[in-house]
Amino acid sequence: MTVVDTPGTVNPAPTGRATTGRATAGRRDRRRTELAEYLRARRARVSPEDVGLPPGLRRRTPGLRREEVAQLAGVGVTWYTWLEQGRRINASAQVLTAVARVLLLDATEREHLFRLAEVAVRPPAFPDPVLDPSAQLILDALVPLPAAVSNSRYDVLAWNSSYEALFAASRTRTADGWFNSLWCTVTSPDCCSPFLNRDEQLPQMVAVLRGAYGRHVGEPAWEEYVRSLQDVSPAFRELWARQEVSSRRTSLKVFRHPRVGVMRLNATYLTIPGMPEAYVAVYTPDGPEDRARVERLAALEPGGWNDPCDHTRTGPTR
Repeated sequence: MTVVDTPGTVNPAPTGRATTGRATAGRRDRRRTELAEYLRARRARVSPEDVGLPPGLRRRTPGLRREEVAQLAGVGVTWYTWLEQGRRINASAQVLTAVARVLLLDATEREHLFRLAEVAVRPPAFPDPVLDPSAQLILDALVPLPAAVSNSRYDVLAWNSSYEALFAASRTRTADGWFNSLWCTVTSPDCCSPFLNRDEQLPQMVAVLRGAYGRHVGEPAWEEYVRSLQDVSPAFRELWARQEVSSRRTSLKVFRHPRVGVMRLNATYLTIPGMPEAYVAVYTPDGPEDRARVERLAALEPGGWNDPCDHTRTGPTR
């Protein structure tokens, strides 16, 4: 079989490998075109005032100019122009991160940019995810069940009144509002720890953290966080050195409360769409007696711990 391109010219039919190569090249060309259109659309959305520039005069198009994006991102004007023109140039993760910052892209938009540029998606440096206001409404609707939203390094971002009564969250937060359940677990003295089976739970918590850490190796916030835990807790230091990795899974936790007593609660973890490193933890009673104690817990004022122990700790810089 032959393929005729022009009159009088006969070319051999493309082989299977050549056809595959052309298809791959075609997809990459289409991806570059989509990237170029995406960048232009995002640039038009950002005003000079949004990024601290004067509005200027005689702007023929809305949004930033190409040279302004290049300057703010610290890249060459020609390079950025070629990127918006869909030319075959390589873009590093560092440069794309800078462009995403200038264009004020959120996490989903940033991930889309990386995928169009065929660059491995890197997680952000460690900003707290922005919770939808409905998250707090859902947590409050779960009362009497203790429930909270946390991120992958155990920062507690939102919680309901039952959770606060169980963990005394109002006393375990630092002055700047930082509340981290792993930090509290490893620093609370025995008299004040709500966990009765802390020795069982702590290895699992550290193994889950180790798995999350693999996605953030080298990031300053994560490195400082791990170093701080190692400094304040010999138990954490020993567990961290084991290099054990685990995923988060439902587990039985045994709590004690000075006014309610011992409660056996199953911790169940639910993912949040669009927030891959945040999750909802819900604590459900293991039996009828536990259910009755949870209902009593929900009726208490937040912060039920009255032991003479100092729950306020100085955590690492966020």
